[in-house]
Order: sequence, then C-alpha cells, then structure tokens
Amino acid sequence: MSGRKMHAVAALTAAGAALVLGAATAMAQGPQGQAPQGQTVYVRAGRLIDPASGRVSENVGLLIRDGRIVSVGVATPPPGAKVVDLSRETVLPGLIDVHVHLTFNAEDAGPKALTISIPRQAIDGVHNARKTLMAGFTTVRNVGASHFTDVALRDAITAGEVDGPRMQVSGPPIGATGGHADENLLPEEFNYESDGVANGPWEARAKVRRNFKYGADLIKFMATGGVLSHGDSVGGQQLSQEEMDAIVTEAHLWGRKVAVHAHGTDGIKAAIRAGADSIEHCSFIDDEGIALAKARGTYLDFDIYNDDYIMAEGPKVGIEPASLAKEHLVGQTQRDNFTKAVRAGAKMAFATDAGVYPHGDNARQFHYMVKYGMTPMQAIRAATTSGADLMGLQGRVGCVSVGCYADLVAVPTDPLKQVEVLEHVDFVMKGGVVYKGAAGETP
Repeated sequence: MSGRKMHAVAALTAAGAALVLGAATAMAQGPQGQAPQGQTVYVRAGRLIDPASGRVSENVGLLIRDGRIVSVGVATPPPGAKVVDLSRETVLPGLIDVHVHLTFNAEDAGPKALTISIPRQAIDGVHNARKTLMAGFTTVRNVGASHFTDVALRDAITAGEVDGPRMQVSGPPIGATGGHADENLLPEEFNYESDGVANGPWEARAKVRRNFKYGADLIKFMATGGVLSHGDSVGGQQLSQEEMDAIVTEAHLWGRKVAVHAHGTDGIKAAIRAGADSIEHCSFIDDEGIALAKARGTYLDFDIYNDDYIMAEGPKVGIEPASLAKEHLVGQTQRDNFTKAVRAGAKMAFATDAGVYPHGDNARQFHYMVKYGMTPMQAIRAATTSGADLMGLQGRVGCVSVGCYADLVAVPTDPLKQVEVLEHVDFVMKGGVVYKGAAGETP
C-alpha cells in the first residue's frame, strides 16, 4: 500500500472511531432525547420551579412523550402512562454547567498530568460524565479537551452507549506558543507543542477550521495566562487583538460560538471587542469591562467555587506552588468582581471549571453565587435559562414548558429558601429517562 493510501486509511479510521460528522450535525440541531419511542410518562410534582418565568406552582402534573414535555398542568395521568411520583419534592429543570472539563481530573494536577495518556483521558471522561449527570447536571459545555476526547465522549452519550449529560464540546483550546493552551512542563528537547497552539491570525483561523473538521461544536481560546499553567502570568494577555478578531470571525462564519478563557483586564476587554460570546473566569474584569460586556450582550462566566478546593487540596494533588500563589491573587478579587457584575445586570451563566475540582460537586457553586450577590432564583436561572441561551438551546433544555426536553431534577426541600439543597438532588431525569431516584409506577 502506498504512503498516501496508508495515510488516508488511518485518517478514515480515526474519523470513523469518533463519529464526528454525524454527531456534530446532531448537536447543531439540538440534543437528542433518549426515551423509547411512544413512551408516555406522567410526573407528579409537589412544587414546580419555572426559572424562565420565576413562577413556583404547587401540585403540577407534567406529561412527557418521546422524551419531551407535551403538557403542563395535567390533573391525572392518562391510561397506560408510567407515573413518577414526586409529590413530596420540589422539581426544576435539569441543571446546566457551561464550563466543565470531563476528560480531566482534579487529582491529576501539575507534573502528574504528563503521565495521563489520551486513551486514559477518554476513559476518565466516561466516569466523570456519569458523576455529573447523577449530580443533576443534564447539559454541559465542555470547553477544552486533548485530541478531541470530548468529541468521542459526546458521541458515545448521544448514541446511548454511555450515561452522561447532553454535551457541547470545543475540542482543543486555541492559544499562543508557551501560553495557557500549551504544555510548558517539558524541556525543549521533547519538541512538544499542544494541539491547539497557533501564532498569528491565519494560523488561528486554521485551528478553528481544524476543530470544526473533527467535530467541535464551539471554539475555546485562551486570551490570557492561567492559574494552573506553568511559567506564565495569570492576567497577562497572550493573543493580540488581530488574533482574537480572526478566531471569533472565523467561528461565527461557521455559525458557531466562542468561549474565551480570560483572567486579565486587558485580555477580557480585547476578547469582548472581538465579539466573543462568553468570557470565562473574568477574575480581574474592571468596571469598563463589565459595561462593555453588558452593552454587547457578552456572557460573563465566573467560576467562584473552585478557589476553596484549589487552596485546600492543591498541595495534596500536586498543584505547583507558583500556581497556588496565582490562585491566591485571583480568589477573592474574582468573587468581588462577580458581585459587581451581578449588580450591573450583566448576562451570567453557571460555570464551574469542573475538573479543577472533583466532578459531581458542581452544585457547590450555588452557595457562593448567592453569598456574593445573587438571589437563589437568579442562581438557578443562571444554571438553567441563561445556560440554555448561551448554548443556543433555548426552549429545549433548562426549561419546564411544552416542547422542552424532559430533563428534570428534584430535591426534598425548597432551594429558593436554601439553595445548598441542590448539592444533593434526589432525582434525575434526562430525556424522559429516570437515571436517579423514583423508579416510577404504572397504575
């Protein structure tokens, strides 16, 4: 076989294994329900929270067919329907986390990360996807993974082969040589460069096109340094305005959105000016940056829980002392700026950076969102309605109205009075299928 043919066979084999084209198209059209065709489910909700309207209703019946909500307020179940009795529970839409890394683990930090193979990352993703689903997060946006492991995970979930949340994925994040998107722990003789590295506007555009070719739903790029990257300044800008403009313009040409890692003040504003759809972390955002985001409708995604985990557990899991020092600079400042953004009325979604802390603990952030300025309803809305809006999935996820996917969670007490109850959900349904809690009954 000629070298050209061997290369072509290898490329086709890799593409087939990931099933990237079909899954990318499916996600672009919206997540797929997994309930058996023709199945009717009736859910008795003792209390129903509708984040979109802010209404709380008592004793509500939800009728679900083929994985979608077809009626709200039905008094009695129709003949033959599977009944799920949540009459003693508070029911709300399945939760959404717009910033996770399912193929990464918190305990694989610092130099230890170099020992984790790409196949191992994919296997870890399967484990972490289930933990995330069981925690009540039925939709996530995975913003950064090595070698398209997130694409393979998304496709396996969509095919019903793996339990996990609905996913939008970015593939490898794009960034500068030596920056937060690169691997800087290896010496020069290894000649290693991460697969998202690009320098200059046209290289950056080429990386955008490559990511879409191999199945990404959106683009993630690194505008500034980061806490856990080796050898850079956490707030230093790492891409020029021209490079950011090129990435966003190219992604939007393809009809896709862009999430931007940015801690530093100047990098945040440059990314907003480039037209980014969301800014992740936002640690050192200033008043001008908040006003600019509000004026342009840019989402600000603050991950204000994980500081506690990093500072308490970081030394045990191998986080470098320099990274701990950077986190010390970020922590309280980020939380104070979260308060400013809430007061300013900026668009904000629920984003935790899961993978920096253990997966499944996502809901611990609700406490901090309320502590630093949101009402419980605002925090729930950030993790439902706003997350769906940012992901372009309005009317499909994060909602409890007719036409929405039947993604539901339930808790024993009222989260509007004690939002921390969401850290331990009793019940999880995704697409009309019960994954946790009441098995249901047939009358």
